[in-house]
Amino acid sequence: MSRFWSPIVATLSPYVAGEQPRIDDLVKLNTNENPYGPSPKALAAMRAAVADSLKLYPDPTALALRQAIARRHGVAPDEVFVGNGSDEVLAHAFAALLKHDRPLLHPDITYSFYPTYCRLFGIAAEEIPLRDDFTVDLADYDRPCGAIILPNPNAPTGIGLPLAAIEALLAGHPDQPVVIDEAYVDFGGESAVPLTRGHDNLLVVHTLSKSRSLAGLRVGYAIGQRPLIEALERVKDSFNSYPLDRVAQAGAAAAIDDAEWFDETRGRVIETRGRLTGALRQRGFEVLPSQANFVFARHPDHEGAALAGALRERAVLVRHFAKPRIADFLRITIGTPEECDRLVAALEEIV
Repeated sequence: MSRFWSPIVATLSPYVAGEQPRIDDLVKLNTNENPYGPSPKALAAMRAAVADSLKLYPDPTALALRQAIARRHGVAPDEVFVGNGSDEVLAHAFAALLKHDRPLLHPDITYSFYPTYCRLFGIAAEEIPLRDDFTVDLADYDRPCGAIILPNPNAPTGIGLPLAAIEALLAGHPDQPVVIDEAYVDFGGESAVPLTRGHDNLLVVHTLSKSRSLAGLRVGYAIGQRPLIEALERVKDSFNSYPLDRVAQAGAAAAIDDAEWFDETRGRVIETRGRLTGALRQRGFEVLPSQANFVFARHPDHEGAALAGALRERAVLVRHFAKPRIADFLRITIGTPEECDRLVAALEEIV
């Protein structure tokens, strides 16, 4: 603490990112990174972008990237907003759309950056408890509020809501902005992007970190009707007019366009998720039904922290959250089949 801090700094509890350790022969299943590399076309585009043109500022509107995203989703380029990872896109959404006189609603077990943003931007929020089976009960959101944010599929549970449920939520809250965070939707969920045509209060947020293997590039985007996108642009241009560099724009656009690589690699992840879920259940684990690139699992005879520690001793890293209701769960990223086999072998020694 310093006497030079602004008053808000002492009140913040910053988000804690997943560990990035340097351990020999590590099986890293703790941060939901994709085990397969980026599209070869994306890598080629980024190499080509590393040229003398880097002396120039990038396109502040990232038009070529927005056009690629628009083609992918069947929307107009001016209905797309891009940012430095979906975390930055979400931060702009919190500032631009989610602060109102009435509270913001979000699940109690969810992406832990949401409470962090609420503290940073001074947003009053109500946490809506998940059901005992860790599903979202949309009836609990039928209350006065200023806005709603939901990850779908949810994190860290991996459980998704069907598109009809999202449409019902929007119909019940036509006068409140609703943000659907779809970081993991490509691994089995139903995207709400088509609903943006008929709902002027809906913003859908995506990331290229997961299904397109570009966590190190930091690119995310949002889709919604033009007034919502303009709100994000006004915040962005009051903070940083150049959030995406030339290399990131080139690589992200090529990754979006490479549908063949996208389909192939996410298919592998989905297949391995099924295998891992079965293997864990055979060994006594409860595994929640996942539509993400991770599973959320617990063993009735072992504490989550102890399991995570024992796995780490065997150079297998998973994510543990020391929080009420989920302290005995492990969030396990879907790795390659070989990585998941090492995880299962380590768990057999432990349990």
